[in-house]
Amino acid sequence: MSEATAPGGAITHRRVLQIAVPIVLSNATVPILGAVDTGVVGQMGAAAPIGAVGIGAVILSAVYWIFGFLRMGTTGLVAQAKGAGDVAETGALLTRGLLVGAIGGVVLVLAQAAVFWGAFRLSPASAEVEALARQYLSIRIWGAPAAIGIYAVTGWLIGMERTRGVLMLQLWMNGLNIGLDLWFVLGLGWGVGGVASATLIAEWSGLALGLWLCRGAFSGAQWRDWARVFDPARLRRMMAVNVDIMIRSILLTGSFMTFLFLAADLGDVTLAANQVLIQFLEITAFALDGFAFAAEALVGGAVGARDRARLRRSAIIASQWGVAGALALGLVYWVFGGMIIDLMTTAEAVRGEARAYLPWLVLAPVIGVASWMYDGIFIGATWTRQMRGAMIEAVAIYVMALAILLPLMGNHGLWLALMVLNLARGVTLARRYPRLEAGVA
Repeated sequence: MSEATAPGGAITHRRVLQIAVPIVLSNATVPILGAVDTGVVGQMGAAAPIGAVGIGAVILSAVYWIFGFLRMGTTGLVAQAKGAGDVAETGALLTRGLLVGAIGGVVLVLAQAAVFWGAFRLSPASAEVEALARQYLSIRIWGAPAAIGIYAVTGWLIGMERTRGVLMLQLWMNGLNIGLDLWFVLGLGWGVGGVASATLIAEWSGLALGLWLCRGAFSGAQWRDWARVFDPARLRRMMAVNVDIMIRSILLTGSFMTFLFLAADLGDVTLAANQVLIQFLEITAFALDGFAFAAEALVGGAVGARDRARLRRSAIIASQWGVAGALALGLVYWVFGGMIIDLMTTAEAVRGEARAYLPWLVLAPVIGVASWMYDGIFIGATWTRQMRGAMIEAVAIYVMALAILLPLMGNHGLWLALMVLNLARGVTLARRYPRLEAGVA
């Protein structure tokens, strides 16, 4: 069967961009919301509300991201079911994901006292900030089932190559959130509680919109085919994929947290400079995620169709765009990096320190692009056990690099070790890729 007549259609540059560009635009809305949240509480004229919203948002983001596997695992499994022409399974997968989201959210609501207690023990704050943060968290936690359920919805839409729906969902949620922020805080004077209420409403309305965007899954009876939904073999596969991704994500998050904690021992100015430069990495992730997500959807479809040639072409074309994006970002950081630093901070000491380490951020997209793209390829193929193994190897190399480079080179050694981590992630996955491709026939 030729590629042009394959069930999944031809793998073209245009198709990759149709998947990737909405994701890039969707990601661009995320920092805007954070800036508005900070800005509206900043109008209250006190520091405590700003700190409370900041720490509350970080706590919930960390807790919710425990369920981030649901987005990635759902994408790979749905893309494979779509590639195999198994419409019934695509509907059942959405139902399974939503059930996981509902159960996880209810557990968090019931366990909120313990969750908040543990969070504030790990991240202590002043009595005033903690009181306001608890007010914020006590409102937002009721959105947990919706927030986690949106991971499943987003994963399903990406797996079905409907990323315009993801963009629509993010624009709606963030736009509504911003509008309600302004009304509740500046108009009604609700303060921190207003920011939390705005996000709560945005999350539940976002889930409702997401379900409407996934309405094709509910057009038949497949979404409530309970024998299929609770089929033990399919449940075990979903559980195995998600547990592997969760372990991999915990290792990756722990590695970046280690970077931040070690930077704290290098002095306040260096710590602040690193915090500024970390924003460059976040921008890189937001931009390259679009091409990695395209790889997830297209590779998953190829694996489901058991089409090795299509898999290879999907991986190559998506990666070509990923490399082009990485090179463009590196060039932007090289030419405009100093200006970006100046926009982020007015402290001259921090500006000078950040410029000293800016070359690492110029290199970061080029060094890290392989790790992002291989992540997308392996998630699409649901080769998650191999991803987990590769991450364990990469983190071990990172720990050794830290032990050697940090004492020798200080903060330069810290940044070099982070580059080693991203390079090791790409290399360890690249070593496993030939077996992945050979297994599709």
